[in-house]
Amino acid sequence: MKNSGILLKLINILSTAQVYSRQQLCNRLGVTHAEINKHIQILHSWGIDLQTIAGKGYQLPHPMHLLNDKLINKYLKNSKIVIEPIIDSTNQYILDRITHFSSGDTCVAEYQISGRGRRGRQWISPFGCNLYLSMYWRLNQGSSAAIGVSLVVGIIIAETLNKLSKEKVKVKWPNDLYLNNKKLAGILVELTGNTGSAAHIIIGIGINISMENNNIQTCKLINQEWTSLSDVVKNIERNILSINIINELTEALMIFEKKGLLPFINRWFKLDIFLERKVKLFIGAKVISGIGKGINQQGALLLQKENGEIMSYIDGEISLRENEK
Repeated sequence: MKNSGILLKLINILSTAQVYSRQQLCNRLGVTHAEINKHIQILHSWGIDLQTIAGKGYQLPHPMHLLNDKLINKYLKNSKIVIEPIIDSTNQYILDRITHFSSGDTCVAEYQISGRGRRGRQWISPFGCNLYLSMYWRLNQGSSAAIGVSLVVGIIIAETLNKLSKEKVKVKWPNDLYLNNKKLAGILVELTGNTGSAAHIIIGIGINISMENNNIQTCKLINQEWTSLSDVVKNIERNILSINIINELTEALMIFEKKGLLPFINRWFKLDIFLERKVKLFIGAKVISGIGKGINQQGALLLQKENGEIMSYIDGEISLRENEK
């Protein structure tokens, strides 16, 4: 992106959450007042909550701890990380360079211009306050063996976050995480590869870390209830969190590659937000009501119908029934 170097330098200066006058910023960056004004407008468009202090200048409400590839790579066990501060999409970055990645290698970004969610939805990605992470994995058994991988990812992310949140994070079939009944994180798994050959899996993860509800620029783009981990955990260090997620997920995928979903099913039941609750499953225009009964060994959703019969479903969108909200 044009001028991204100056913008990143500006963010790095402001990241301390000290007050900087327009003139101080001009002097530090070697630009004019008009250019600073344009850069400030871009930062606002990126979802950065930069405040104007009357008669003094600009200030972030909290320090911004930027991602550090040297720090993260130092503690990774079996993989490496690439940090791209500004990117279209971390998933797309890996897809475009898939031959350069090995299983467990990860791309992380501070800001996604075109972050992707499930079913073609946009994933809102303000700069520096969340975690946007994509991991590559080569599955030699082929794409059919990848069924259930998003459930494994959800389990690992929830368990990792629960070490911080005192067991408050839950999983929602097939690819979301919830905190206090609001969406906290989403998972997007994309596969490529020819039939009969190895599957190349790109696992995209977006976690709301410190995105705030008072950020109008961000909130108006989201059409569902959401929350951030900072609502229950303070002073989250994204570098440390990235290290823990990557290491735990790499180990879990090694197990999944050898044993499939079976070793993870009991762990899912402990985290399932809709277990034994009345839910609706939306499959296109079709709506199916029932009571959530977890998942089977293939990762399909289990619903108990009114007649007591338990049915399995491999696709759809699930939500609470109105009287259970």
